[in-house]
Amino acid sequence: MYYLGIDLHKDESHVAVLDDDAEVVEEIRVANANLDEVAEEYAGAKAAIEATSNYYTVYDTLDEHLDVVVADPSQTKAIGYAEVKNDRLDAKLLAQLRRAGMIAESYVPPEELRERRALVRGRKRLVEKRTDFKNEVHAVLDKHGITYDWDPFSVNGREILAGEDFSLGVVGDQLMESFLSIIDELTAQIEELEEMIEETAASLEETQLLMTIPGVSFYSSLLITSEIGEIDRFNEANQVVSYAGLDPVVRESGDSRTEGSISKRGSGDLRWILVQCVQTAVHRCNDPYLGRFYARLKQRKNHQIAIVATARKLLVSIFHMLEHEEVYDPPEVSG
Repeated sequence: MYYLGIDLHKDESHVAVLDDDAEVVEEIRVANANLDEVAEEYAGAKAAIEATSNYYTVYDTLDEHLDVVVADPSQTKAIGYAEVKNDRLDAKLLAQLRRAGMIAESYVPPEELRERRALVRGRKRLVEKRTDFKNEVHAVLDKHGITYDWDPFSVNGREILAGEDFSLGVVGDQLMESFLSIIDELTAQIEELEEMIEETAASLEETQLLMTIPGVSFYSSLLITSEIGEIDRFNEANQVVSYAGLDPVVRESGDSRTEGSISKRGSGDLRWILVQCVQTAVHRCNDPYLGRFYARLKQRKNHQIAIVATARKLLVSIFHMLEHEEVYDPPEVSG
């Protein structure tokens, strides 16, 4: 049996091949486009790569010939920490860990889930960019000493900014026009993606289930399900909570045991959307199940701790809903 460690980069990778005795059989640098030749040569071998920005395509290529796993970079580097690091050593370390069965694996979603992730993540990034340019508009107004109680992005606000009596000078007016034009273009692109998101979410049973939760929309349901992936890979709710990084960090020393802040492992987008959904459910939709839990905790903790704990409770409910294919029906409310 051969064991391959592949240190991925954008255009090329370093490959280390070990045999059963952990002896180095081959070390090569190869263009990513030619990795299929290496995979064919060592067909049937066990391989490991790290989760990088371009690993999906490489994984699909290698998976045709090799038993390949994707290593969680943070955990793998923690196991094999070395003061001296380079591509050659990283590739060899991956091969050694694969041979020893010590790879902390990352989840590789199927193609349809990758597409959904790309769609909702793309929409989120565009919204973030639009927010950046809205902040630029506010900054231009502030720098020119403009005080205002109107929304610069509303119909009324746009009329004020376009008015003949409103001037920020040659440069200021040009910047304002540029920023607003970019905001309008981003809004148009966001709306196009939202149409795709709504169409996709409406066609899926799991997203329709999640939309029975107060505060969960087409977008948030698709983001949650695409980030979680296939629910049957989790045996219990605690596993999906840990996957989302909403589990508290536990420190034990002697007879003492303390719980700190959340681990923040896994998808930051998943944690973010769960918090957004909880904020809506608690403060706008008045959901009794989540609302009561939040209110009780808020009496003893601050808002941030209470809202994160409520997001964790929501995720547990989501796990059971997806596992049993049931709509939102909390027992404390319906009973």
